[in-house]
Amino acid sequence: MKKRKQEEYAAFQKTIMQRFCFIVFISVLLVIFLYMLLWKERLGDWTVRFLESFMRISQEQAFYIYHIYFRGYKEVFFGVAILFIFLFLLWYLFRWMTRYFKEIDQGIDALLEEGTGQIYLSPEMLPFERKLNAVKQELEKQTKERMNAEQRKDELVLYLAHDIRTPLTSVIGYLNLLEADPDMPVSQMEKYVHITLEKANRLEEMINEFFEITRFNSRQIQLSMEQIDLYYMMVQLCDEVSPVLEGRGNFVVLDLNEDLVIFADPDKIARVFSNIIKNAAAYSYPKTEIRICARKTEEDVLISFQNKGKTIPAEKLPLLFDKFYRLDSSRISDTGGTGLGLAIAKEILTLHGGEIQVRSERETVTFIVRLPLIFS
Repeated sequence: MKKRKQEEYAAFQKTIMQRFCFIVFISVLLVIFLYMLLWKERLGDWTVRFLESFMRISQEQAFYIYHIYFRGYKEVFFGVAILFIFLFLLWYLFRWMTRYFKEIDQGIDALLEEGTGQIYLSPEMLPFERKLNAVKQELEKQTKERMNAEQRKDELVLYLAHDIRTPLTSVIGYLNLLEADPDMPVSQMEKYVHITLEKANRLEEMINEFFEITRFNSRQIQLSMEQIDLYYMMVQLCDEVSPVLEGRGNFVVLDLNEDLVIFADPDKIARVFSNIIKNAAAYSYPKTEIRICARKTEEDVLISFQNKGKTIPAEKLPLLFDKFYRLDSSRISDTGGTGLGLAIAKEILTLHGGEIQVRSERETVTFIVRLPLIFS
């Protein structure tokens, strides 16, 4: 890497050195030229002739003036001439190098402008040109990501308000009915109270999930890592979600070694697997299997959750892990989750140093979880 960077700047360094050597060479030539003039006394002849014509005096008078005031201070004139030559050539060199700084300054200005396109500099400044264009692309990328983040934040607030409003409206509606008719039959009153309690519990669950995803995003969660028997955990989770599965006639098939062990936070990783299984159950065809497989590599444990369901369009696959996203466009809270389950799963896996991916083809949806063997 270091060698490659040196090669990139070689052209610029070469140009600077060539120009500097040229300036030094010209300076030396001029100094030698002046010295030869003084040594051969040709400059004296020219000076005498100049004084004759300019001051309109005789040759003897001009030679006397030259001898007293010029030849007597030859070293002073010679030194001043050398100093003047070096200062002039040094000024020329700095003026030439300033052009590069102006180009860089213009390139920096272009970074702050939108829609300026590619930044171009002199050929010998190709490394600077590449860096400026790389910074420009990164700034444009960050600006786009910031705009997308703002848009997602606005959508999150809208979705949260919409999802909370549905159960809240039901709670208020049933409470109004109970208040309006105090002589309501006991059986009907019990029914309304039961529905109201269910809606209130649903509302509490949604708010808790919202605060939970916020905590994960702000990295306020501490992990308690330990070794976990993966097969035993999967058996327990399948028992817990069996009521959800039985409602649609789905069932789980485990295809993993019974001695497979992972290193993770048991409560939080169980939440990941539970959310994925519930999601698979919600979008599986009735009376189809959900197959859970796991295998161990040299560095990771790969766990896949496969179910039969409608093929998800490729452009929608990355959106599955966005907050409050659900495949059903109606977004009716009573018919689906909060849309936070997979988002929470992704955040938990990120904290573990793992990741989650999804594939969908030929009416088969597969979620693949990767967990590192060693947590760092």
